[in-house]
Amino acid sequence: MFRVISLNANGIRAAARKGFFDWMAKQKADVVCIQETKAQVHQLTDDVFSPSGYHCYYEDAEKKGYSGTAIYTRHKPKKVIRGYGDAEFDNEGRYLEVQLGGINVVSLYLPSGSSGDVRQEAKYRCLDSFGEHLKKLRRRRSEYVVCGDWNIVHKEEDIKNWKQNQKNSGCLPEERAWLDKVFGEFGFTDAFRTLPQEEDLYTWWSNRGRSWDNNVGWRLDYHAVTPGLSDKAKSSAIYRDERFSDHAPITMDFDWKHGK
Repeated sequence: MFRVISLNANGIRAAARKGFFDWMAKQKADVVCIQETKAQVHQLTDDVFSPSGYHCYYEDAEKKGYSGTAIYTRHKPKKVIRGYGDAEFDNEGRYLEVQLGGINVVSLYLPSGSSGDVRQEAKYRCLDSFGEHLKKLRRRRSEYVVCGDWNIVHKEEDIKNWKQNQKNSGCLPEERAWLDKVFGEFGFTDAFRTLPQEEDLYTWWSNRGRSWDNNVGWRLDYHAVTPGLSDKAKSSAIYRDERFSDHAPITMDFDWKHGK
């Protein structure tokens, strides 16, 4: 079994204070992907940020306290790839890939457009260039798990208030149409949805009102997998017993042996 956990930490130092690394140590994950670290690697000298038993990689944004991704992997990578080739978004530390041989894992943090038109236009630019990158990944021989915060809901079951959010970033028709391509034309599979799921399962809750308490959420976090893994998901779990961030960690187990 190959276990992959993903979490938008909304600040890796804040998540650490809230007990994330204590929880992570008990999960026996093969790979843990973090998004929105909001830190430079030189600020993460405490041992907690180099979890025992893992090879640890951080990809920082140039702008301090902003964006950033990380990967912790039990398996030493054959190669670590930083960025996907678009300088505008690579400078924001939004893409980190570990190539493990047979299976590669990406920690991805797509932009949010919720702050206004300027960032929404940037988000569309990112979707265009990243879509081209996803096509390139399909041409490689290894299988991929591209996981992280995609900042888009796909279908009605992925959001509590569907109708009310049709004009809001993250639920716009153009964004969802792009995900249709990812999970269609581009050949990736939303691994979470290959398994039977209960209703009202989300991974992000606004800090406004009592969204967390009332489970008024959005599923923004995905494990997108290439065809060789499309039927290999065996279990999924969204952890809500503790709150490390405005997102919840999502764990997926795949019927895959490392070194395959």
